[in-house]
Amino acid sequence: MSTASHSSEHNLLPLIVEPEQLQEHLQAPELLIIDVPVNGESYRQGHVPGAIYLDFRYLMRGEGPVPNDVPSVEFLSKLFSALGLTRDTHVVAYDDEGGGWAARLLWTLELIGHTRYSYLNGGIHAWRDAGLEESTEFTAPTPSEYHAEILNPSAAITCDEIKEKLSDRQFAVWDARSKAEFDGERGNNKHLGHIPGAVNMDWLDAMDRHRALRIRDYAELMTELGALGLTPEMEIATHCQSHHRSSFTWLVGKALGFNMRGYAGSWGEWGNRDDTPIEK
Repeated sequence: MSTASHSSEHNLLPLIVEPEQLQEHLQAPELLIIDVPVNGESYRQGHVPGAIYLDFRYLMRGEGPVPNDVPSVEFLSKLFSALGLTRDTHVVAYDDEGGGWAARLLWTLELIGHTRYSYLNGGIHAWRDAGLEESTEFTAPTPSEYHAEILNPSAAITCDEIKEKLSDRQFAVWDARSKAEFDGERGNNKHLGHIPGAVNMDWLDAMDRHRALRIRDYAELMTELGALGLTPEMEIATHCQSHHRSSFTWLVGKALGFNMRGYAGSWGEWGNRDDTPIEK
């Protein structure tokens, strides 16, 4: 009896799933494939068969002083019920831009304690690159009754927590923005620059442009991140402007075995407050 009750804990697919692996499991009843494209046309042009469409804007609060923050649990409950999420569902997320919004969805699932999820490596670009069949028909979700709670708050990190940890040598900040934003040369916030001591690897530099935007070779990434001072035993906060690009770096770090936390407020919050230390 005990084995049966624990069997559901084994994930159907690994955290990072390749197109061919997903193709083999497309008929699995517990699978919920979610396409979160930047360009809404992308889903209509072609998607993984059976995938449902999610507007990425639903992954952010959309109002208040930090509109890119996490939506309320009431909103998340409605959203995941509309998408048909259940406790047994294994979610596979992908997008059309190399993983930003797909990872924001997965990070949100991590936050609410739904750990059965995977990222389709490279998203729709990799699916097409592999020559796999696409569908152009709209797949309607089967609604569920999902009650979201923040069961895993440590997946996120707040502005105040980061401020407190800045002097901790076992803590680091991975800034996933462009070098120009990091250097304070670009941006439309009250203050420009970066969090003191933060290291910069642009999210785009974690993607392999020669392999349909899949995550780059793990050993190479480990070496480059290690050279920046990011190692698996540290606690690493990652951010960008709105925790969209940095959701992807959160996912990459997680795939590499790092202890990652996502800063949802990101520079949209840090750069617009007057009580946050800033370097240029």
